[in-house]
Amino acid sequence: MQELSVLVTFAVGLGAALVFGYAAHRLGLSPIIGYLLAGVAVGPFTPGYVANQAAAAQFAEIGVILLLFGVGLRFHLRELHAVWRVAVPGALIQSSLSTALLALLLHAIGWSWSSGIILGLAISVASTVVMALVLAERHDLYSPIGNIAIGWTVLEDLITVAILLLIPIIFGPSGNGYPSAGAALGIAALKVSGLIAVVVVLGLWVLPWTLERIEATRSRELFTLAVLVLAIGVAVGSARIFGMSIALGAFLSGLAVGRSEFAARAAGDALPMRDAFAVLFFVSVGMLFDPGSLIKTPLLIVIILFVVLVGKPLVGLLTVRALGKPLAIAIPVGAAFSQVGEFSFILGAAARDLGLINDAGWNALVAASIVSIGMNPLTYSWARRLAMRTSAVIPMAIGERPTVDPRRCILVGYGPVGRTLHSILIDLGALITVVELNLDTVRRLRAKGHTAIYGDVLRAGTLEEAGITTAGSLILSADVEESAEIVRQVRIHNPGLRILVRCSHIRDVDALYRAGATVVAAGEAEVAVALAEAITIDDETNQEARAEQQEAIRRRLYGGSQIL
Repeated sequence: MQELSVLVTFAVGLGAALVFGYAAHRLGLSPIIGYLLAGVAVGPFTPGYVANQAAAAQFAEIGVILLLFGVGLRFHLRELHAVWRVAVPGALIQSSLSTALLALLLHAIGWSWSSGIILGLAISVASTVVMALVLAERHDLYSPIGNIAIGWTVLEDLITVAILLLIPIIFGPSGNGYPSAGAALGIAALKVSGLIAVVVVLGLWVLPWTLERIEATRSRELFTLAVLVLAIGVAVGSARIFGMSIALGAFLSGLAVGRSEFAARAAGDALPMRDAFAVLFFVSVGMLFDPGSLIKTPLLIVIILFVVLVGKPLVGLLTVRALGKPLAIAIPVGAAFSQVGEFSFILGAAARDLGLINDAGWNALVAASIVSIGMNPLTYSWARRLAMRTSAVIPMAIGERPTVDPRRCILVGYGPVGRTLHSILIDLGALITVVELNLDTVRRLRAKGHTAIYGDVLRAGTLEEAGITTAGSLILSADVEESAEIVRQVRIHNPGLRILVRCSHIRDVDALYRAGATVVAAGEAEVAVALAEAITIDDETNQEARAEQQEAIRRRLYGGSQIL
């Protein structure tokens, strides 16, 4: 019966998220609001079906791991180092000022300083999951805005880990066997250093060696399984062995794999379930919310929301601006922090267990989380528009659609056809990125100074890694399954892209043109043209007549489709 309860929770949670998410989208709202409301609907505080809260939370943890692992894959260490001068002081300043502001306001309505400080620390932490999804939706995740914001949240996670160690020491009962505050911080520093050292070793030697052996099997399932094991294993190990957060461990494991040549394929193969499980994160958050708290403690909720929606973004904006970044970056970065999330609940739960906050404080924290997470996509969109109006900066600084380079070409497949086209394109001065599933071929191309990515074009993220948004053309030189779906998807990323597609059968040509292909070459048709030319090679017909004959054959075979 327990297994059935878990399956029902999974099915009902996703079903409710689909219904409420679709309704939110139809109303012009972010689907995240729908997912949160779905959690409220299946939670214990509303009538009707009550989902298994523990099962939903476990599913949500899988979503957090996969999402943060994916962020880490694309977030290179050099980018983290580049934003360190902003992220470190930014995290410290914002956490301190946000905590002080809430503590001051809560003290004014009768709360103790200790309770106000603890609740302030809880709301000072932003949800990395929410931030990553909102930034990705606006194509800002890997822009300067996203690099600063994600680096900032990594620091906040580390600060929160230290706070979780210090809370029982400072506020726990005396004589409970806890070490001193200095010893606790020293232990925390050793654990963080140990985790980073392990991840570095994994990234430099263990993971590439392991993935290369798995890749040699040519089994897509084994490779996908291997990357999932690495992502979840490092994340769980960081929590169990080093006492860090699962989210931080997943992010670091993504960084480790991202340093290898398997990054593009791992991004596509390992994350097919990411979005579904990430949705369950929001459902699980919604299940914590007691709607009755809106009536019982409205003033407390309003105060917390004021700090989260106004105080935190303003502090973040001023901090980023003071550290030398333009308003076009400072405004969106500040807005990205106008929410609270997973670490807030961990810190709040620890404080409630020690009696530092009561049930009213806990419910207010959850209510503020629901409202702020739901509003964050709208707040961020408004902030981006404001940034565009107030600052004249290069497009990539604020996540605008990047400029397309007509010379840049993505060539999928490096078989006989691909090699021929690659040579011709080089002679024409094109900037070519080859996407290939043969690792040896990728290595040979790189050794010769060519740009090549090891990845499966059928997996989401591979073409983004190859630079599809800035490419002038895409050539599918291999006969790829689901070519029409690939064409449809790349049209979304780059509407003006010139897409040249190879297929085997004439029957597939119309579907490819309907999907948005510019040129389609069907093997059956081109073989017929080549054989007809061979048959008439001794004919004294002039070249012009022969060319007309070839075009006539193509028109007859391709029917109403466009022809080469």
